[in-house]
Amino acid sequence: MKIRVGISSCLLGNEVRFDGGHKHSRLCSETLSRYFDFVAECPEVGIGMTIPRRPIRLIGDVDAPQVVAVHDNTINFTDKMNKFSQDKAQQLDDLCGYIFMKNSPSCGVYRVKVYQENGYPAADAGRGVYAKAVMEAKPLLPVEESGRLADATLRENFITRVFAYHNWQQLKQQGLSYHAIIEFHASYKYCLMAHSPARYVELGRMLADAGKHDVADLGERYFTLLMTELSSLASRKTHTNVLMHLQGYLKKVLSAQEKQEISKIIDQYRTAQVPLIVPITILKHHFSNHPDPYIAKQVYLQPYPEDLSLRNAI
Repeated sequence: MKIRVGISSCLLGNEVRFDGGHKHSRLCSETLSRYFDFVAECPEVGIGMTIPRRPIRLIGDVDAPQVVAVHDNTINFTDKMNKFSQDKAQQLDDLCGYIFMKNSPSCGVYRVKVYQENGYPAADAGRGVYAKAVMEAKPLLPVEESGRLADATLRENFITRVFAYHNWQQLKQQGLSYHAIIEFHASYKYCLMAHSPARYVELGRMLADAGKHDVADLGERYFTLLMTELSSLASRKTHTNVLMHLQGYLKKVLSAQEKQEISKIIDQYRTAQVPLIVPITILKHHFSNHPDPYIAKQVYLQPYPEDLSLRNAI
C-alpha cells in the first residue's frame, strides 16, 4: 500500500500555474511515486481562478497577509483563499507528508515575499497562505518544499519522517498499547540516536513509567517528541556514533581483520570519504551472516525502501 502524501499540483506536471505551465518534478513523479500516492492540490484553482490567470502576491502583514492580484491590489482573494485553506487543512487526516511548491504565495513554506507599501518585500519572509494553514492544522506532518528536496540531506530527512509518520499511523490503527509504544520506540532507537542522542534518553525515561499514564495521552506525547526530534538533521558525527554502537554488536562474532575493516570504513564515512550507504551496507552484510534479534528490528538500517538510494549522497 502506498503512503498518501499531499503535493502542489504543478509539481506533478499538471498545467495549473498562472501562465498555464507547470513545475514538473521528476523526483516526485518518477521516483517517490513508487511509494507515495500523491494527492495533488492547487489552491488558486481550488478557489475558482482560471488557467491561465493574472498572478497573485502577498501584501501587508507578514503573519496575516492579504492575497491580491499583482497588477491591481484592489482585486482581493484573501477571504476565499483563507476559507479554502482552512477547510482543506481539516481534510488531510490520511496524509503522512506534504511537498509544497517553493516561493508560491499559496504554497511556499520558506522565504515567501510579502510586499509592503513601498513596493519592496518585508525583511521577514512570509509563508504561503495554504501551506501555513496546513502546517498549523497538522503541526507534526512532515512538510518540505520542492526546491529544498534537491539537497540530499534534506531529502533523506523528509523521507525518513514520512515513513516514521506512516509507521506510527499504522500502529495507531492496530490499537495503541503500552507494549506497542515501547516496541516502536525500541525499533527507532538508533534513528533517534542519530538525530538527537539526548532526546532519545529523554524519551526512554518517559516510557520507563509508561503504565502510570493514559495510553492515548502517552502515545500523543511520545509521537510529538519523536517527530520533533526526527526533524533535526542528523550529522556525520551522530551517524558515526550510531555506526560504532551497531559495530559493537558484532565484536564477539567477527575476526580481528573484519572488525578492523569496519572501523576503517566507519572512519572513512566520518571524514567524508564515503557516503553513509557504505558502512550501512557492510554492517547489514555482517548482521545477515550473524543475525541479532534486537538489531533485526532496528529501523535505522532501512528507514525506507533501499531503491530510493537516499543514503548514496549523504
